[in-house]
Amino acid sequence: MVIFCLKHSKGSELAKQFLEDGRAILSQIPTVRDFRVLDQVSPKNDYDYGFSMVFANQADYDTYNDHPLHTDFVDNRWKVEVERFLEIDFSDRK
Repeated sequence: MVIFCLKHSKGSELAKQFLEDGRAILSQIPTVRDFRVLDQVSPKNDYDYGFSMVFANQADYDTYNDHPLHTDFVDNRWKVEVERFLEIDFSDRK
């Protein structure tokens, strides 16, 4: 999961396009499960959006992280359009 703020105004067409493109591009990566685009609703933090996804295991996450669609999105969209973010990685307790 990653929560983030964009350089674009919240709710703007550019913000909507970024979120739609994120879903369209990143959910194509074969190891990504349950990709979600989220709007922050809690007053307890000041991030605006989130991307959430599930991986079966660390190897699937590593495949995603190194996948050309992901690296291209990070280089050409994320680094350009995201103002700040917090990445949160969880694993199920065994």
